[in-house]
Amino acid sequence: MTTALLAGGGTAGHVNPLLALADHWRSVEPAVTLIVLGTAEGLEARLVPERGYELLTIPRVPFPRRPNRAALAFPGRFRDAVRRTRAIIRDRGVDVVVGFGGYAAAPAYLAARLERVPIVAHEANARPGIANRLAVWLGGRAATTFAGTPLRGARVVGMPLRPEITALDRAAVRAEALAHLGLEPGRPVLLVTGGSTGAQRLNETMTGSAARLLGTGWQVLHLTGTGRGGDDPDLAGYRTMSYCDRMDLAFAAADLVLCRAGSATVSELAALGLPSVLVPYAAGNGEQRLNARELVAAGAAVLLPDAELTPEWVARELVPLLGRRGEIARMAAAAQSVGRRDGDAALLALVRESLAARPA
Repeated sequence: MTTALLAGGGTAGHVNPLLALADHWRSVEPAVTLIVLGTAEGLEARLVPERGYELLTIPRVPFPRRPNRAALAFPGRFRDAVRRTRAIIRDRGVDVVVGFGGYAAAPAYLAARLERVPIVAHEANARPGIANRLAVWLGGRAATTFAGTPLRGARVVGMPLRPEITALDRAAVRAEALAHLGLEPGRPVLLVTGGSTGAQRLNETMTGSAARLLGTGWQVLHLTGTGRGGDDPDLAGYRTMSYCDRMDLAFAAADLVLCRAGSATVSELAALGLPSVLVPYAAGNGEQRLNARELVAAGAAVLLPDAELTPEWVARELVPLLGRRGEIARMAAAAQSVGRRDGDAALLALVRESLAARPA
């Protein structure tokens, strides 16, 4: 019987693919023992137990990016996290470590190397993070969401997605989705979302352009998050929600999506064949712009720099696009041509290969 340590967390971008792999693995191999390694501060502290998996925590040890007191304390704190993880690997008889980036992944990779346990790292973004670069340097196998991600010897497996996305038949549940979300049947839907926390520029520009958008005959479902602007314009056909706990229904209702370009988001859009306007987050290391390039190259998405999302752009570009239904349909077909729904199975296949190649 296999025992696997799944390491990662902090953000949904790390936790969700971890849980997607866990769900798939448990469904095809019920006897597998899956232990999740994370921190007490990350989203995994809530999401992992809710999903029925055992969570073990180690201290959160960020890599220092500038010389300061935290940098001086880093070596000792990192050694302690590795020591604790080595003890877990030995005590629980772990056969393989599968990491997804985040604060727990780097100590897990080094502990696995020291305990001679196979390492598999899944990189969600087009630009790899420090932890997953470390995994490859230590001799681990790498799996990527996007082609062209610069990790030596990586295999493109796509993104492990939530079962409610991989099993979604948008056409079959569209009527249910419209009713659930309070939208009108017979009118196309523009879905606007800045992710679970919202995005201020998206919120302010789109709510400020509400009348123009509604004038096209479309209706809008706008997920604003909290504390990021986007006051309800109080116009019929413009539906604002701070949060939607049924994103599968939001996607089923949508005909076009305007959103950020997080790796999970663009993977879900491709898997579902949804055309989009992608507005990469301007901060960070530019990975969202890179995440978007496959959909843009396929003709499935329009790439818009954050600073250019203005009411003037909406009037000049988005409003005319909403009138070109044939073009939007072609974008949808292009998205479906590059999308995949088997990221969980493809990643598990690589994990099993790593287990099979382990010396006796």
